[in-house]
Amino acid sequence: MHAINIISGISMLGVLIGSAALIIILSVFNGFEEVILSLYSNFTPEIKIEPRLGKTFNPNTVYFNSLHRDPKVFSYTEVLQEKALIRYDNKPYIGTIRGVSDEFLKNPQLDSTIQSGSFTLKAEGKNYAVIGSNIQSSLSINIHDQFAPLEIYAPRRDSRPGTNPLDEFVVRSIYPSGVFAIEQQFDDNIVAPIGFVRDLLGQPVNVSSIEIDYKKGTNIDQVQLSIQNKIGTDFTVKNRREQDTELYKTLNYERWFIFMILTFVLIIAIFNIIGSLTMLVIDKRKDIAVLTSLGANKQLIQGIFFFEGMMISIIGCIAGIVLGLIFCILQQRFGLVKMGSRMTVMDAYPVALRLSDFGLVFLTVGAIAVIASGISARLSIKGLNDIKQDL
Repeated sequence: MHAINIISGISMLGVLIGSAALIIILSVFNGFEEVILSLYSNFTPEIKIEPRLGKTFNPNTVYFNSLHRDPKVFSYTEVLQEKALIRYDNKPYIGTIRGVSDEFLKNPQLDSTIQSGSFTLKAEGKNYAVIGSNIQSSLSINIHDQFAPLEIYAPRRDSRPGTNPLDEFVVRSIYPSGVFAIEQQFDDNIVAPIGFVRDLLGQPVNVSSIEIDYKKGTNIDQVQLSIQNKIGTDFTVKNRREQDTELYKTLNYERWFIFMILTFVLIIAIFNIIGSLTMLVIDKRKDIAVLTSLGANKQLIQGIFFFEGMMISIIGCIAGIVLGLIFCILQQRFGLVKMGSRMTVMDAYPVALRLSDFGLVFLTVGAIAVIASGISARLSIKGLNDIKQDL
């Protein structure tokens, strides 16, 4: 009997550890997701309007002007961007020059992306550029050197073949004011005032996109649907998920992959209950015989062992969820587990608790426990038949 209790305790401990691990891992993934998406939100607007055909469009229409005046709008940014050749100290780099209107700087989180310098686009009547970390490292740009500006080359719109290839390009110079770092997709960009980029690209009116952020409490899905209905089929209106579907897919795939691995660990732990309950059936053969002689039927005997298996699993699950919750709260407040790198944007592993994760873990453990306990209960009936044959 002592050995059976030990095996049952080990099974419960396995369920406890597995449940706690699931809660902790899912919460850490939630934390990483929030951090990554918050970094992306600095350059990814809540709503982005682009032309369905072509690269640019005229934003000076009645509807766009009315959209700009919408009281729910927090920032309305006109963007003009294009691939360009960037030169610094005679070293070339192909990147994206991104011109933004003044409302782009309303984003309060821009400074959190800066590695050095500041997010300054205009100062003392001069234009400045903020460059991505990939460009800075590739060209070894010193943002404090005010004697060596960046040279930006863009194809001339009305160019004609000539003897000098440089005549086919427009060249403008601009000094860098800071370096930002987010992700490869953005770190190849140069952000500059839209007026500078208009002059470079020869686009006095058109823009590549309109990027809109709304005030807190605005239903973005409803806004997106409303804009799409009013703007027609000549434009695409994308929310953050649609602007970078691969990022969201990657985050979800990683989350579910880890969930499946830990679920298999839980399955192994819970199915140990079958072994412990089978041993319990063997040990309780005489007690089962007494219950049978007193009138207990197969359903009652089966229910006893089913309840025993569920009790072991559910107690382990609840204890694991509570343990995982306590650890996540402590991690949020005190940062117990550090990232191990001072170069990251966070010191400790981020944690974000979601009620749905607790429900998911409980349902997962419950479903596996029902299967395992059902198998154990069926074995108890087989044991009951063996007892009757012995009798």
